[in-house]
Amino acid sequence: MSDTAGAAATHREVGFGEAIQLFFKNFAKFQGRSSRGAFWWIFLFNFIIGFITGFIDALAFSGAVEGGISPLNTLYSLAVLIPGIALSVRRLHDIGKSGWWFLIALTIIGILLLIYWYVQPGQREENQFGPDVEAGKA
Repeated sequence: MSDTAGAAATHREVGFGEAIQLFFKNFAKFQGRSSRGAFWWIFLFNFIIGFITGFIDALAFSGAVEGGISPLNTLYSLAVLIPGIALSVRRLHDIGKSGWWFLIALTIIGILLLIYWYVQPGQREENQFGPDVEAGKA
């Protein structure tokens, strides 16, 4: 492996905390690229927060939750909707796909294809969406 490839790999490593910072820093940035690690760390973070807000909703609004209303969980989901779409688009850019492919999430088969793409390693060289760097990383 060349020194350039090693430097790019090191630059692309994103930990849990850094992934959260980049997620909110780039909340509406649809350009650039995001690594596989950044994407899946945020997936885990949103799952954990969703579980916690759902639990709090169940305790605080027990009657309302049974009726299908979970205000905290709904508010959090709305707060991360646009940042989540932006991250998904940047993840598609990382593998060389247009962000418009995200729209196939509206179909069941499309969701499966997106999951397959999201687990693929990013392109190590510059592609039409930019250099091989994490979006928002200095």
